[in-house]
Amino acid sequence: MPNAPETVRHCFITAMKLVTFTLALLLLLGPGLSQAQRRFELADISRLVNVSDPQLSPDGKSILVVVSGPNLSANRNEAEVVLVDVASGRQRVLIGGRPTVKQPRWSPTGDRLAFLARTGTGKVAHTQLFIQNLASGEFRQLTTASENVQLYSWSPDGTALAYSAADAPTNAAEVARGNDSFEVGNGSMTLTAPPTPDHLWLVSATGDAPARRLTTGSLSLPDDSQAPFAWAPGGRSLACVLRPSAQTGDQETTVYTLDVASGALRELPGTPHRVDLPAYSPDGRWLSYQTPREPPFFESLEFDVVPAAGGPARHICRPLDRNLQRAIWSPDSKSLFVGGNDAATVAIWQLGLNGRSQKLNLGPVSPNGSYWVEMALGRRNAVALTANEPGRPAELYYLASPAAAPRRLTDSNHETAALALGRMEAVEWLSDNLRPNGILTYPPGFDPARKYPLVLMMHGGPSNASRAAFYGLGQAVAAHGYVVFQPNYRGSDNLGYTFQRAIRDDAGAGPGRDVLAGIAELEKRGWVDTSRIALSGASYGGFMTAWLLGESRRWRCAVAAASVVDLLDSYNLSDNNVANAGHYGPSPWLSTENLAHYRAQSPLARATRWRTPTLILHNVGDYRVPISNSYKLYHALQDQHVPVRFVAFPIAAHIPSDPVRSAEWNRLWLDWLDRYLK
Repeated sequence: MPNAPETVRHCFITAMKLVTFTLALLLLLGPGLSQAQRRFELADISRLVNVSDPQLSPDGKSILVVVSGPNLSANRNEAEVVLVDVASGRQRVLIGGRPTVKQPRWSPTGDRLAFLARTGTGKVAHTQLFIQNLASGEFRQLTTASENVQLYSWSPDGTALAYSAADAPTNAAEVARGNDSFEVGNGSMTLTAPPTPDHLWLVSATGDAPARRLTTGSLSLPDDSQAPFAWAPGGRSLACVLRPSAQTGDQETTVYTLDVASGALRELPGTPHRVDLPAYSPDGRWLSYQTPREPPFFESLEFDVVPAAGGPARHICRPLDRNLQRAIWSPDSKSLFVGGNDAATVAIWQLGLNGRSQKLNLGPVSPNGSYWVEMALGRRNAVALTANEPGRPAELYYLASPAAAPRRLTDSNHETAALALGRMEAVEWLSDNLRPNGILTYPPGFDPARKYPLVLMMHGGPSNASRAAFYGLGQAVAAHGYVVFQPNYRGSDNLGYTFQRAIRDDAGAGPGRDVLAGIAELEKRGWVDTSRIALSGASYGGFMTAWLLGESRRWRCAVAAASVVDLLDSYNLSDNNVANAGHYGPSPWLSTENLAHYRAQSPLARATRWRTPTLILHNVGDYRVPISNSYKLYHALQDQHVPVRFVAFPIAAHIPSDPVRSAEWNRLWLDWLDRYLK
C-alpha cells in the first residue's frame, strides 16, 4: 500500500472529496450503514479523480501527474500538477490555482518544469506555454500565440522549446463585417470557417525573445496527433509529420526532417504516407514511427524503425500482432516499449530491435489512455504509468524495472474503491471462425440462481476495445441490478490483425453475429432474463445498437448515442469523411455498386424492422458523427409508431466532456434503462 500523502492538498479536489462526498454519504446512507455497503451510483461519477499524464524526472526519483476532477457548480474540469516521490509516495502540489493546466514536462536537467495553461479572458483567452523554476518557484509565460498552443517539446539542451499552434485567420477584419464565406474541402459539415494549418514554432526557454516560426504554408501538423514532432538528439533538427492541408479528411501524412536554423524541410526517403508519432532513438541512429500495417486502411497500427537518414523499414512489431498506440525508446536505444489493447486489458511490451519481446507483468492493472497509453520511461527502464483496475479508478503506478510488479503510489480514489462495486469478468465465445471476447460487470451481491436483465454497452471505434478496468457508467448501471455486457466484436483491436480487419467492407453483419453469439453463450448460464435485454452504445457502439435493432429478436429497449446509422453521412459529412473509405470501401460515388454497398452496410437499410423503444442522444455540433444520423433514426422510429425520445445537446463535441452535460447524458441513459427494465 502506498504511504499517505505528507502534504494535504488544499485545492478543489480536497473540497470535492471531503465535503461533497461526505454530504452525499449522509444523504444516501441510512443509519448504521457503512460506506462499503453502499453501491456506486451516478452521482459518484462526478466525484472521481483522474490521475493522468505521468512524467518521470530525469533522476528517476519523482513523477509528475495531472490530477483533475469535475467542478459541477462551475461546469468545468479542473486540474493541478502534483509531484509524487517514488520512494515514499509523498505528494506535493507543484502547480495549483490554474484549473486548465496540462502537459507538464521536465526540462532535460530536471531543474525546470514547462506546462500549458489557458490565460486571458473572453475572446482573447488562449492556451499558452509557461515555465517554472523549481528552485525559486518563479513562473514565466513564454508564448503569446494568437491561437492555442497545442503541443510542445524541450530541446535536448534545455535552451529552447518547439511548439505547435495554428495561424490566426488572415481575413479577420473582413469576417467581422460579414464577408465570411469560405471554400469547402474535405472537412466536417460543422465547419463555419476554413481550417488553418498547425505550424511549428521555436521559443527560448528564458522567454527573452519572441517566438520564431519554423514552418509556413499549407502543410499542417495533424490536429489529432499526440506527438507529431520530435527532436533529434543533437538538437539541430526535428522530425515531424505533415498533412497536405488542414482539412481533417486529408489524412495522408509524410515524415519530414526540419532544420531548426534554416526552417528547411526534407522528406525522409522510404517512409509510407500514413504515419504518426515520430521519435528518434537516444543515440540518434534510428527513427521510429506509427503506421498502419496495410495503408491506407486503419487496422493494426504498428511501429516501424528506419535509419535516421531514411532507408528500409524494420517491421519489428509484427510478431506481437496487436494494434499498438504508443512507443517509447529505451535509454540504451536497444528496444522500444510499446503498448496497446490486448485481450481484456492494455498490455505493455519491451520490444527489441530484433523483434523479440517481453510482456510486462501488470496483473490486474490496465494502463489508461484512449487511443494512447499513458506511460513514461526512466533510467534503467523504470516505468511510470497511470492505470485502472477492475475495482479501482485511475491511480499512479511504478515499476522499478520491466521485470518488477507494479507498485501503486497514489490513493486518490480510495472512497470509490471502498464502495460495493460490481465484479468484472472476461468471457469469450465462438462466432464463425473467430473467438470474440467481452467484459461482464455483475451487480453487487449477484446470485447466479436468479434472473437478471442484460444490458449491452458497446464500445466505439470500431478500432477500440472494452477492458476489465473501472468504468463509471458501467458500474452505475450494474448497481441498478443489471448485468452489463461489453462485447468486443470483430473490428475491435484487442485480438490481432485478422480479427480487426474482419470488419473491412462488413461494418454491421459480421460484428452483429459476434454480439448475438455472445448473448447466446451468456444465456446458457441460466441467469439471463431473455425478456429483458437492452442495447446501448455511443459512436460506433451506437452504430451496433442501430444495426442490432434490425434483428428479428425482441429487445426491451435501446439507447443510441452519437450513432452512425448512414455510412453515406460518414463519408460525406464527418470530419474523417473521405478517409472512411479505409473502413467501408471505395468512394460510394464511383459506381452504383459502391453506392449500394455503403447502403447495405448502413443500419438505415434495416430501418423498417426497428421496433424497440429507443432513447437517442446527440450533440448538435458533433463533427465525428453528424447529427443528421440521429434525425434519420428518430423519424424512422417515430413514423413506425415506436416509442422514441430524441435529446440533443447544443455543443460542438462528439461526446460531452463538461461535468454538467456529462452527468445529464448519463442520467438520461440510465433512466431510460430503468423505465423499461425495472
